[in-house]
Amino acid sequence: MKIKSSSLVIIIIVLIMSGCNNTVEYKTLLTPPQGVSALALDNQVYIKWDHTYYEAYGYRVYVNSSYNGNYTPIGTTRANQFVDQNARNGITYYYAVTTYDIDGNESDLSIENVYATPRPEVANIVLNDRQTNPNKAGYEFSTNTILPFNNPNTDIYIDWISGQYFMVVYEDTDIQDMGYTASFDEIKFSPTKGWSPLKEVLLIEGHTYVVWTFDNHYAKIRIKQINSNNIVFDCSYQTAVGNTQLKRSPAKDKRIFATNDEMKK
Repeated sequence: MKIKSSSLVIIIIVLIMSGCNNTVEYKTLLTPPQGVSALALDNQVYIKWDHTYYEAYGYRVYVNSSYNGNYTPIGTTRANQFVDQNARNGITYYYAVTTYDIDGNESDLSIENVYATPRPEVANIVLNDRQTNPNKAGYEFSTNTILPFNNPNTDIYIDWISGQYFMVVYEDTDIQDMGYTASFDEIKFSPTKGWSPLKEVLLIEGHTYVVWTFDNHYAKIRIKQINSNNIVFDCSYQTAVGNTQLKRSPAKDKRIFATNDEMKK
């Protein structure tokens, strides 16, 4: 008996469907998250991705020490953001995210090369200039310490020159004015050139400055206030040697930290 070609196609489709593993089939159909990004915090990393997908019941976040290799799941969330609260300063983490449905079927890993290196950040540091109070004019990033301007460990210090405030570094350190920024977060990486040949920059409220220290670390400073007798600024310091990544979360909103389901594996 001859079988019509249309019937043969139907038989083949039925056989294929009956022999398929449902998990594999769903893994192909579920859409991996897109637009994944990671922002460095202080001992934490904030991961986010594009809007939720209609087939998504939740998302699983993975981490690894490199872009290639075996990723380890660190938690799940029903939102499109997650905070890795186990990240530590000075270590680079690579992240990927999957979608899963209500039955537990899971998509492939997201494909973006997403990484972040957490680093310390400090708010509202107050320094005097070296003429007014030389013992509180200098600052060391690595220990978050206010020092005398001429202390051997001082990275930057404030000076008063011709009626204006300047931030000054020593010969083994570089500094650059990155211009006005609406927030501390706009400068995400240190520049590789354009350092001030005078080893000093004029301080302007709202400007962000990057410092390259003598021991190959990068720091970021944003001037918040210039008062009659002091300077107030925020700063971050990259503890990883030679790492130029200076970005952080766009907002330290407590709502971000409430999105984790705390389902650690």
